[in-house]
Amino acid sequence: MRRLTAALALSLLFLLAACAKAPSLIQREAYVFGTRVEVSVWGESAETAKQALAAVLAEFDRLHRMLHAWQPSELTALNEAIARGERDIAVSPELTFVLQDAAAVASRADQLFNPALGRLVALWGFHGDEFKPQRPAVAAVEAAVKARPRMSDLSFAGERVSSRNPAVQLDLGGYAKGYALDRAAAILKQQGVNNALINIGGNVMALGAKGGQSWRVGIQHPRAAAPLATLELRDGEAIGTSGDYQRYFELDGRRYCHLLDPRSGRPAEGVQAVSVLVAPRAGAGALSDAASKPLFIAGADEWRGLARALGVTHALRIDADGVMHVTAAFRERLTLLSSDMKVAVEP
Repeated sequence: MRRLTAALALSLLFLLAACAKAPSLIQREAYVFGTRVEVSVWGESAETAKQALAAVLAEFDRLHRMLHAWQPSELTALNEAIARGERDIAVSPELTFVLQDAAAVASRADQLFNPALGRLVALWGFHGDEFKPQRPAVAAVEAAVKARPRMSDLSFAGERVSSRNPAVQLDLGGYAKGYALDRAAAILKQQGVNNALINIGGNVMALGAKGGQSWRVGIQHPRAAAPLATLELRDGEAIGTSGDYQRYFELDGRRYCHLLDPRSGRPAEGVQAVSVLVAPRAGAGALSDAASKPLFIAGADEWRGLARALGVTHALRIDADGVMHVTAAFRERLTLLSSDMKVAVEP
Protein backbone atom coordinates (compact mmCIF):
# COMPACT_ATOMS: atom_id res chain seq x y z
CA MET A 1 0.00 0.00 0.00
CA ARG A 2 1.47 3.33 -1.03
CA ARG A 3 1.43 6.17 1.42
CA LEU A 4 2.59 9.66 0.60
CA THR A 5 2.45 12.35 3.26
CA ALA A 6 3.16 16.05 2.99
CA ALA A 7 6.50 16.98 4.51
CA LEU A 8 5.03 19.92 6.34
CA ALA A 9 2.15 17.94 7.82
CA LEU A 10 4.34 15.18 9.23
CA SER A 11 7.87 16.48 9.62
CA LEU A 12 7.60 19.74 11.52
CA LEU A 13 4.49 21.43 12.96
CA PHE A 14 3.95 25.03 13.93
CA LEU A 15 2.49 25.61 17.36
CA LEU A 16 1.04 29.03 16.64
CA ALA A 17 -2.63 28.42 17.41
CA ALA A 18 -2.64 30.76 20.39
CA CYS A 19 -1.77 33.75 18.20
CA ALA A 20 -3.48 32.73 14.98
CA LYS A 21 -5.96 35.60 15.24
CA ALA A 22 -3.48 38.21 16.43
CA PRO A 23 -3.53 41.25 14.14
CA SER A 24 0.26 41.51 14.20
CA LEU A 25 0.73 38.05 12.69
CA ILE A 26 0.32 37.92 8.91
CA GLN A 27 0.82 34.62 7.04
CA ARG A 28 0.89 33.41 3.48
CA GLU A 29 0.92 29.85 2.17
CA ALA A 30 1.80 28.31 -1.18
CA TYR A 31 2.80 24.99 -2.72
CA VAL A 32 6.29 24.81 -4.22
CA PHE A 33 9.24 22.40 -4.10
CA GLY A 34 6.67 19.61 -4.00
CA THR A 35 5.44 20.68 -0.58
CA ARG A 36 3.47 23.31 1.28
CA VAL A 37 5.29 26.42 2.44
CA GLU A 38 4.22 28.97 5.00
CA VAL A 39 5.76 32.34 5.81
CA SER A 40 4.69 34.29 8.90
CA VAL A 41 5.53 37.95 9.55
CA TRP A 42 5.13 39.58 12.93
CA GLY A 43 4.70 43.22 13.89
CA GLU A 44 4.62 44.86 10.46
CA SER A 45 1.92 46.88 8.75
CA ALA A 46 -0.39 44.97 6.44
CA GLU A 47 1.12 46.70 3.40
CA THR A 48 4.73 46.00 4.38
CA ALA A 49 3.94 42.37 5.17
CA LYS A 50 2.00 41.93 1.93
CA GLN A 51 4.86 43.22 -0.21
CA ALA A 52 7.48 41.20 1.64
CA LEU A 53 5.48 37.97 1.53
CA ALA A 54 4.75 38.42 -2.18
CA ALA A 55 8.48 38.89 -2.85
CA VAL A 56 9.35 35.75 -0.91
CA LEU A 57 6.77 33.58 -2.66
CA ALA A 58 7.90 34.90 -6.05
CA GLU A 59 11.44 33.91 -5.12
CA PHE A 60 10.31 30.43 -4.16
CA ASP A 61 8.65 30.06 -7.55
CA ARG A 62 11.82 31.24 -9.32
CA LEU A 63 14.00 28.77 -7.43
CA HIS A 64 11.51 25.97 -8.06
CA ARG A 65 11.79 26.61 -11.80
CA MET A 66 15.59 26.89 -11.69
CA LEU A 67 16.38 23.83 -9.55
CA HIS A 68 13.69 21.32 -10.50
CA ALA A 69 15.21 17.87 -10.97
CA TRP A 70 12.84 16.42 -13.56
CA GLN A 71 10.74 19.21 -15.03
CA PRO A 72 12.51 21.53 -17.51
CA SER A 73 14.85 23.82 -15.57
CA GLU A 74 18.39 25.12 -15.61
CA LEU A 75 19.36 22.05 -13.60
CA THR A 76 17.81 19.55 -16.03
CA ALA A 77 19.50 21.37 -18.93
CA LEU A 78 22.83 20.91 -17.16
CA ASN A 79 22.09 17.22 -16.54
CA GLU A 80 21.29 16.71 -20.22
CA ALA A 81 24.53 18.37 -21.26
CA ILE A 82 26.55 16.23 -18.83
CA ALA A 83 24.88 13.05 -20.12
CA ARG A 84 25.83 14.05 -23.68
CA GLY A 85 29.46 14.30 -22.59
CA GLU A 86 29.67 18.05 -23.05
CA ARG A 87 32.31 20.03 -21.18
CA ASP A 88 32.60 23.66 -20.11
CA ILE A 89 28.84 23.99 -19.81
CA ALA A 90 27.67 27.54 -19.17
CA VAL A 91 25.59 27.97 -16.02
CA SER A 92 24.34 30.96 -14.08
CA PRO A 93 26.45 32.45 -11.26
CA GLU A 94 23.77 31.38 -8.79
CA LEU A 95 23.73 27.75 -9.89
CA THR A 96 27.54 27.77 -9.79
CA PHE A 97 27.41 28.89 -6.16
CA VAL A 98 24.76 26.32 -5.24
CA LEU A 99 26.69 23.44 -6.81
CA GLN A 100 29.97 24.46 -5.21
CA ASP A 101 28.35 24.79 -1.80
CA ALA A 102 26.58 21.43 -2.14
CA ALA A 103 29.87 19.85 -3.24
CA ALA A 104 31.59 21.26 -0.14
CA VAL A 105 28.92 19.74 2.13
CA ALA A 106 29.22 16.42 0.29
CA SER A 107 32.97 16.39 0.89
CA ARG A 108 32.58 17.06 4.61
CA ALA A 109 29.83 14.42 4.84
CA ASP A 110 32.01 11.66 3.37
CA GLN A 111 29.81 11.70 0.23
CA LEU A 112 26.78 10.36 2.12
CA PHE A 113 25.16 13.61 1.07
CA ASN A 114 25.33 13.11 -2.68
CA PRO A 115 23.20 15.27 -5.00
CA ALA A 116 24.86 13.58 -8.00
CA LEU A 117 22.62 10.51 -7.53
CA GLY A 118 19.73 11.78 -9.62
CA ARG A 119 19.71 8.67 -11.79
CA LEU A 120 19.22 6.45 -8.73
CA VAL A 121 16.47 8.70 -7.40
CA ALA A 122 14.69 8.33 -10.73
CA LEU A 123 15.17 4.54 -10.76
CA TRP A 124 13.44 4.26 -7.40
CA GLY A 125 10.52 6.26 -8.77
CA PHE A 126 10.95 9.38 -6.63
CA HIS A 127 11.11 11.79 -9.56
CA GLY A 128 7.48 12.74 -9.42
CA ASP A 129 4.82 14.01 -7.06
CA GLU A 130 3.15 10.64 -7.46
CA PHE A 131 5.09 7.39 -7.71
CA LYS A 132 4.40 3.69 -8.01
CA PRO A 133 5.27 1.21 -5.25
CA GLN A 134 7.75 -0.86 -7.19
CA ARG A 135 11.38 -1.84 -6.80
CA PRO A 136 13.73 -1.08 -9.71
CA ALA A 137 15.67 -3.80 -11.48
CA VAL A 138 18.63 -4.96 -9.38
CA ALA A 139 20.98 -4.74 -12.36
CA ALA A 140 20.00 -1.12 -13.02
CA VAL A 141 20.67 -0.15 -9.41
CA GLU A 142 24.00 -1.97 -9.38
CA ALA A 143 25.06 -0.24 -12.60
CA ALA A 144 24.15 3.17 -11.19
CA VAL A 145 26.18 2.51 -8.04
CA LYS A 146 29.14 1.15 -10.00
CA ALA A 147 29.27 4.37 -12.04
CA ARG A 148 30.09 6.18 -8.74
CA PRO A 149 28.68 9.65 -9.54
CA ARG A 150 29.99 12.18 -7.02
CA MET A 151 29.86 15.92 -6.60
CA SER A 152 33.64 15.78 -6.68
CA ASP A 153 33.32 14.75 -10.35
CA LEU A 154 32.36 18.35 -11.11
CA SER A 155 34.94 21.01 -11.90
CA PHE A 156 34.36 24.73 -12.21
CA ALA A 157 36.00 27.42 -14.30
CA GLY A 158 34.26 30.68 -13.64
CA GLU A 159 30.64 30.16 -14.62
CA ARG A 160 31.29 26.99 -16.57
CA VAL A 161 30.91 23.44 -15.29
CA SER A 162 32.40 20.17 -16.45
CA SER A 163 31.97 16.61 -15.21
CA ARG A 164 34.53 13.91 -15.71
CA ASN A 165 31.77 11.37 -15.06
CA PRO A 166 28.79 11.33 -17.49
CA ALA A 167 26.80 9.35 -14.89
CA VAL A 168 26.43 12.49 -12.76
CA GLN A 169 22.78 13.54 -12.71
CA LEU A 170 22.10 16.32 -10.25
CA ASP A 171 19.14 16.29 -7.88
CA LEU A 172 19.20 19.08 -5.28
CA GLY A 173 16.08 17.94 -3.48
CA GLY A 174 18.10 17.60 -0.27
CA TYR A 175 19.48 21.12 -0.51
CA ALA A 176 17.11 23.41 -2.40
CA LYS A 177 14.56 23.95 0.37
CA GLY A 178 17.28 25.00 2.77
CA TYR A 179 18.82 27.33 0.21
CA ALA A 180 15.36 28.83 -0.30
CA LEU A 181 15.21 29.53 3.45
CA ASP A 182 18.38 31.57 3.16
CA ARG A 183 17.06 33.48 0.16
CA ALA A 184 13.74 34.16 1.91
CA ALA A 185 15.52 35.48 4.99
CA ALA A 186 17.64 37.81 2.85
CA ILE A 187 14.60 39.14 1.00
CA LEU A 188 12.62 39.72 4.19
CA LYS A 189 15.49 41.70 5.68
CA GLN A 190 15.80 43.73 2.48
CA GLN A 191 12.11 44.51 2.79
CA GLY A 192 12.61 45.75 6.34
CA VAL A 193 11.06 42.70 8.03
CA ASN A 194 13.00 41.61 11.12
CA ASN A 195 10.56 39.16 12.73
CA ALA A 196 9.38 36.20 10.68
CA LEU A 197 9.16 32.43 10.54
CA ILE A 198 9.76 30.61 7.26
CA ASN A 199 8.66 27.00 6.83
CA ILE A 200 9.33 25.02 3.67
CA GLY A 201 8.08 21.50 4.11
CA GLY A 202 9.49 21.16 7.61
CA ASN A 203 12.68 23.11 6.99
CA VAL A 204 12.31 26.18 9.18
CA MET A 205 14.22 29.39 9.84
CA ALA A 206 13.43 32.08 12.40
CA LEU A 207 14.05 35.79 12.17
CA GLY A 208 13.80 37.87 15.31
CA ALA A 209 10.92 36.98 17.59
CA LYS A 210 7.13 37.01 17.89
CA GLY A 211 5.87 39.72 20.19
CA GLY A 212 8.98 39.56 22.36
CA GLN A 213 8.89 35.78 22.58
CA SER A 214 10.92 33.28 20.57
CA TRP A 215 9.20 31.43 17.76
CA ARG A 216 8.17 28.01 19.05
CA VAL A 217 8.05 25.03 16.70
CA GLY A 218 7.43 21.32 17.10
CA ILE A 219 9.42 18.33 15.88
CA GLN A 220 7.11 15.66 14.49
CA HIS A 221 6.91 12.20 15.99
CA PRO A 222 7.87 9.86 13.11
CA ARG A 223 5.23 7.28 14.00
CA ALA A 224 2.40 9.44 15.33
CA ALA A 225 0.44 12.40 14.01
CA ALA A 226 1.59 14.62 16.85
CA PRO A 227 4.66 16.59 17.90
CA LEU A 228 7.44 14.67 19.59
CA ALA A 229 8.98 17.78 21.13
CA THR A 230 8.98 21.55 20.95
CA LEU A 231 11.74 24.10 21.02
CA GLU A 232 12.19 27.83 20.74
CA LEU A 233 14.02 28.98 17.63
CA ARG A 234 16.34 31.93 18.12
CA ASP A 235 17.05 34.69 15.64
CA GLY A 236 18.83 33.27 12.59
CA GLU A 237 18.60 29.62 13.58
CA ALA A 238 17.45 26.99 11.12
CA ILE A 239 16.17 23.46 11.68
CA GLY A 240 15.93 20.67 9.13
CA THR A 241 14.30 17.26 9.43
CA SER A 242 14.57 14.13 7.30
CA GLY A 243 12.32 11.14 7.89
CA ASP A 244 11.21 7.86 6.38
CA TYR A 245 7.59 9.00 6.74
CA GLN A 246 7.67 11.83 4.18
CA ARG A 247 8.25 10.36 0.73
CA TYR A 248 8.09 6.59 0.72
CA PHE A 249 6.17 3.57 -0.44
CA GLU A 250 5.42 0.23 1.13
CA LEU A 251 5.73 -3.06 -0.71
CA ASP A 252 5.37 -6.56 0.69
CA GLY A 253 5.27 -5.13 4.21
CA ARG A 254 8.51 -3.20 3.79
CA ARG A 255 9.02 0.56 3.80
CA TYR A 256 11.16 2.18 1.08
CA CYS A 257 11.95 5.84 1.70
CA HIS A 258 13.39 8.44 -0.68
CA LEU A 259 16.67 8.81 1.26
CA LEU A 260 19.10 6.66 -0.73
CA ASP A 261 22.39 5.28 0.54
CA PRO A 262 25.02 5.99 -2.15
CA ARG A 263 26.98 2.91 -1.07
CA SER A 264 24.20 0.43 -1.79
CA GLY A 265 21.93 2.39 -4.10
CA ARG A 266 19.01 1.42 -1.89
CA PRO A 267 16.78 3.37 0.50
CA ALA A 268 18.44 3.85 3.88
CA GLU A 269 17.13 1.67 6.69
CA GLY A 270 17.42 1.54 10.45
CA VAL A 271 16.40 5.16 11.06
CA GLN A 272 13.01 6.83 11.38
CA ALA A 273 13.99 10.50 11.52
CA VAL A 274 16.82 12.98 11.97
CA SER A 275 16.59 16.65 12.97
CA VAL A 276 19.45 19.14 13.06
CA LEU A 277 19.55 22.66 14.42
CA VAL A 278 22.05 25.06 12.88
CA ALA A 279 23.22 28.21 14.64
CA PRO A 280 23.04 31.59 12.88
CA ARG A 281 25.61 31.74 10.09
CA ALA A 282 25.81 32.33 6.39
CA GLY A 283 24.00 29.47 4.66
CA ALA A 284 22.38 28.17 7.84
CA GLY A 285 19.25 27.13 5.96
CA ALA A 286 21.10 25.19 3.28
CA LEU A 287 23.23 23.40 5.86
CA SER A 288 20.21 22.48 8.00
CA ASP A 289 18.59 20.87 4.97
CA ALA A 290 21.67 19.06 3.68
CA ALA A 291 23.13 17.91 7.01
CA SER A 292 20.11 15.85 8.04
CA LYS A 293 20.59 13.53 5.04
CA PRO A 294 24.03 12.03 5.78
CA LEU A 295 23.15 11.72 9.48
CA PHE A 296 20.09 9.70 8.43
CA ILE A 297 22.06 7.48 6.05
CA ALA A 298 25.13 6.92 8.24
CA GLY A 299 25.44 3.96 10.56
CA ALA A 300 24.84 4.10 14.29
CA ASP A 301 28.58 4.43 14.91
CA GLU A 302 29.14 7.04 12.20
CA TRP A 303 26.54 9.76 12.54
CA ARG A 304 28.05 11.64 15.48
CA GLY A 305 31.40 11.91 13.72
CA LEU A 306 29.69 13.22 10.59
CA ALA A 307 27.75 15.75 12.65
CA ARG A 308 31.02 17.06 14.09
CA ALA A 309 32.57 17.20 10.62
CA LEU A 310 29.62 19.31 9.46
CA GLY A 311 29.85 21.60 12.47
CA VAL A 312 26.48 20.43 13.81
CA THR A 313 26.28 20.27 17.61
CA HIS A 314 22.47 20.06 17.90
CA ALA A 315 21.14 16.85 16.38
CA LEU A 316 18.77 14.01 17.15
CA ARG A 317 18.38 10.66 15.45
CA ILE A 318 15.49 8.25 16.06
CA ASP A 319 16.49 4.68 15.27
CA ALA A 320 14.35 1.83 13.96
CA ASP A 321 13.46 0.80 17.52
CA GLY A 322 12.10 4.25 18.29
CA VAL A 323 14.98 5.31 20.55
CA MET A 324 15.91 8.98 20.24
CA HIS A 325 19.66 9.53 20.29
CA VAL A 326 20.22 13.22 20.91
CA THR A 327 23.27 15.38 21.49
CA ALA A 328 23.53 16.91 24.93
CA ALA A 329 23.39 20.44 23.52
CA PHE A 330 20.15 19.72 21.67
CA ARG A 331 18.53 17.88 24.58
CA GLU A 332 18.83 21.04 26.68
CA ARG A 333 16.77 22.94 24.12
CA LEU A 334 13.94 20.42 23.76
CA THR A 335 10.68 20.08 25.63
CA LEU A 336 9.65 16.46 25.11
CA LEU A 337 5.95 15.80 24.64
CA SER A 338 6.01 12.05 23.98
CA SER A 339 6.10 9.99 27.17
CA ASP A 340 6.77 6.70 25.34
CA MET A 341 9.99 7.83 23.63
CA LYS A 342 13.19 6.37 25.03
CA VAL A 343 15.99 8.94 25.05
CA ALA A 344 19.74 8.37 24.91
CA VAL A 345 21.87 11.48 25.32
CA GLU A 346 25.04 11.41 23.23
CA PRO A 347 28.27 13.24 24.11
